[in-house]
Amino acid sequence: MKHDAIAVIDFGGQYAHLIATRVRDLKVLAEIRQPEDPIEMFRGYKGLIISGSPSLSAFGEDSAYTTAIYDLPVPILGFCFGHQEIAKHYGGKIIHGGREWGHTNLEITEESPVFKGLAPVEQVWMSHFDTVAEIGPDFREIGCSRLGADGEIHRYAAIEAPKLRRYGVQFHPEVDDTIHGGRMIANFVFDICGCRPTWTMGNYIDAQVAKIRERVGNGSVFLLASGGVDSTVTAVLLGRALGPDRLHLLHVDNGLMRKDESRNVLAAFQVMGLGRNLHFLDASDDFLGALAGVVEPEKKRLIIGNTFIRVFEGEARRLGIEGHLLGQGTIYPDTIETGGTKRADTIKTHHNRVPIVEEMIRQGRVIEPLADLYKVEVRELGELLGLDRDLIWKHPFPGPGLGVRLLCSDGVPDRKDFDRMAPEVRRIASKYGLVGEVLPIRSVGVKADLRSYEHPVMLSGEAAWETLLEAAGTIFREVEGINRCLWNLGPGRPAAFAPVAATVTRPRLDLLREADHRVTESLRRHGIYYDIWQCPICLVPLSLDGKGAEMVVVRPVHSERAMTAAPARLPDAVLADLRKDIPSLPGVSGLGLDITSKPPGTIEWE
Repeated sequence: MKHDAIAVIDFGGQYAHLIATRVRDLKVLAEIRQPEDPIEMFRGYKGLIISGSPSLSAFGEDSAYTTAIYDLPVPILGFCFGHQEIAKHYGGKIIHGGREWGHTNLEITEESPVFKGLAPVEQVWMSHFDTVAEIGPDFREIGCSRLGADGEIHRYAAIEAPKLRRYGVQFHPEVDDTIHGGRMIANFVFDICGCRPTWTMGNYIDAQVAKIRERVGNGSVFLLASGGVDSTVTAVLLGRALGPDRLHLLHVDNGLMRKDESRNVLAAFQVMGLGRNLHFLDASDDFLGALAGVVEPEKKRLIIGNTFIRVFEGEARRLGIEGHLLGQGTIYPDTIETGGTKRADTIKTHHNRVPIVEEMIRQGRVIEPLADLYKVEVRELGELLGLDRDLIWKHPFPGPGLGVRLLCSDGVPDRKDFDRMAPEVRRIASKYGLVGEVLPIRSVGVKADLRSYEHPVMLSGEAAWETLLEAAGTIFREVEGINRCLWNLGPGRPAAFAPVAATVTRPRLDLLREADHRVTESLRRHGIYYDIWQCPICLVPLSLDGKGAEMVVVRPVHSERAMTAAPARLPDAVLADLRKDIPSLPGVSGLGLDITSKPPGTIEWE
């Protein structure tokens, strides 16, 4: 089936893919294109959207991109940087300055098909340093922005050239903070471009089954089946396309699984009728041996990914199926955050994208049926494939497993810039009746689509949820070098914050497994498990009692696409469970609730 499609030109990594998912939400196919792609690759689309960018300005950094797109006879809409590029190409002027950040009011000054059905004033989300100061002769201003009722007016926040069918907005319609951004995108996709909503997961199943059969031919696929949502949906889709005889599943217990996870996974695949060629391997000794003594997060990820492939190749040789294609449950965010698109900064190295796998991809030895989908689409696909609700809506679990939730340390405090940060954090926290401490460790975050590796803060004291979030937000804005904030769930202000020398060991993993199990059971017992997108539990080698025991961090979040996330508020009954159950575990000296949004903190700590 031929689908109407929109091309999203990727000047901004996660921005581009958020736009694509917004278009897909409308049941219209959106495909990512790179700015340097030849003009032939842009033909056939019903319209183009030029994304914003986290690190570019409209002053020539990307002057070599394919500007012939502007000669195409289709509508073009630009967001932020894309808005500036459109204005510049058609004779406008861009200046450094006029920075706007966060929630802003857009005042619609002229009727436009982009704004059909919207109010005269709309809340939008800005994030820019450069500004359109003049527009070309074919353009007109259709909106300006104003921060507050009596704030300064910023001209040309929205422009259009009706005859050319060129449109630009300085803000980001793709983010949830632009209240009616989805309506603006729908206006462009349907009313301006004339697209039909035919791209559905039902059609995706049919298309992928055909592609899998064509790609595999008479061969078979060997899938590393972790039991997570992505690999499970991949297994069922491959099974539908190839049949159970030509699909081999390998479930590896790498020693980094949750409590009873392997047993539950094997049972589930049997129930789904995929147990005929289901292989199990306890490779925990291999993984833990390879990880022994390793502290650095990226090195751990690489070791886990490389060990997976070595285990896979060893088992393939043992079973005589090394000629099979390697199946993986890779989805869009896995490749985005590994720097898989030209302008996407490497937020983390995903285990499906370690160098060995990249080489296998180049050799044509890997098949990834879900590589174009986001988690919400994978779950919709799973429902259409008839998977059980518990399998589809279980919390996402990272491929490296507890390996990225078991933080390691050489025991040396990281106090760089403490003299600058600590007084500011204490001052801000005190304004909210809290005590704020900068922790002498670091965690991974993401700021302006770029990776950060910065310090967390712990807030101690009782306060309303909204107050805690406001305090955290103020710290993120005003103190450079902070990307994460915890609320202390312990009985009082910790006696110490001392790093503990710790690496990947079975006893530490067993402690983390039990803590994870207790939190999950509490979420289920109080009926909120499915209300939360994901709830990573981390064991952090930081002693809060001066005796060497470690800290457990609970990280519940709400999200839809894993590209952004908001901290989830836990009911008082769950907090009471956590305060009772987790500190009672041997080896635990403190408990923190992560109240960080993404950005500035990633969902996982490593």
